[in-house]
Amino acid sequence: MTSGQILIYGLILLLIVLYVRRYLQTRSIRQYSAGEVRQKLNDRNIVLLDVRTEAERRAQTIRGSLHLPLQQLGQRVKELEGYRSKEIICYCRSGNRSMSAAVLLHKRGFNVANLKGGLAEWNLAARQEH
Repeated sequence: MTSGQILIYGLILLLIVLYVRRYLQTRSIRQYSAGEVRQKLNDRNIVLLDVRTEAERRAQTIRGSLHLPLQQLGQRVKELEGYRSKEIICYCRSGNRSMSAAVLLHKRGFNVANLKGGLAEWNLAARQEH
């Protein structure tokens, strides 16, 4: 085997390990559809957490949600301590960043879930309701 082939196989192995690690981390996170989250909105035991950027939030938000951008979440997680007894449902545009946020919060002992499909699915579900 050449050194180039070893490098390629090493990179493929690294990608596989990272994918499996991500899969194992995310499978313990509950995922809710937009409809399920809408039904939960009247529940005082949930908190919606928007992890998008400030610019994205200015464009659209789910009324009543908290805002902590994913890039700042690690440093500002203490701001969520008052919500430890509640289920925190994270959301972003597509559901990817919010899943990362949910994994981080889950590791810190929070009760978390993810809005599957993010605001894209939220908006699609809203259009289908009308």
